[in-house]
Amino acid sequence: MAAQGPFDPSRTYVQLLDGGGAVPIEAGPDFWQTTVNHHAEGRLAFAYHFDRDSSTWELHPQGEEFVYLLSGAVEFVLERADGDEVVKLQTGSAYLVPRGVWHRQIVRSPGEMLFVTAGKGTQHRPV
Repeated sequence: MAAQGPFDPSRTYVQLLDGGGAVPIEAGPDFWQTTVNHHAEGRLAFAYHFDRDSSTWELHPQGEEFVYLLSGAVEFVLERADGDEVVKLQTGSAYLVPRGVWHRQIVRSPGEMLFVTAGKGTQHRPV
């Protein structure tokens, strides 16, 4: 990535390219619905402030999603064939959301998360 100075990782995502490069991407409110597939190579790294439960389920067909909880407490709900699985995260813990599994978050204490995900083909559906 070209030197550009500090930035807010919740507004500027970073596309981590397979060849080792990194590209900053301005992320607007419709990024996941309209723009994500224009940045299909590699992974996307970004931060997210959460203060309420997810309004959608999400699925990443191209790879696992790395989640690192910087602050707060959240439960990831994974949709499994035999019923939902709940994974509880506290500040400082991380989790790998499995590829191709519908998931959502329930907020137990507001905070910040860092995500690294293969964004191509990401799908959403209402809770």
